[in-house]
Amino acid sequence: MHKIEAIVQPSRLDAVKQALLDAGVEGMTILEARGHGRQKGHTEFYRGREYSVDLLPKIKIETIVTDEILEKAVNAVLLAARTGKIGDGKIFISKVEEAIRIRNDDRGPAAI
Repeated sequence: MHKIEAIVQPSRLDAVKQALLDAGVEGMTILEARGHGRQKGHTEFYRGREYSVDLLPKIKIETIVTDEILEKAVNAVLLAARTGKIGDGKIFISKVEEAIRIRNDDRGPAAI
């Protein structure tokens, strides 16, 4: 099993969510986040004053998948989140040793 953490633009959430569902991902956690990468934010003007916006709104999607659908799920995120512009986001993949469903003690792939 693997954990996929994808940080994407808020405007791409619906497309990424649908792409993951189509790829066979059954569950996911979606969090609102703020941050920046290489773009370091931007400046905006409000009522004649300049403000630095260095933490941009992002969406973090977390899901646990079996080894069999890992590549399909990653490719789904890549295709759905990509706009070709700076700030499209990142995907992090890590190995999950164990998963346990609290309700009935299912373990391993049966728990996800």
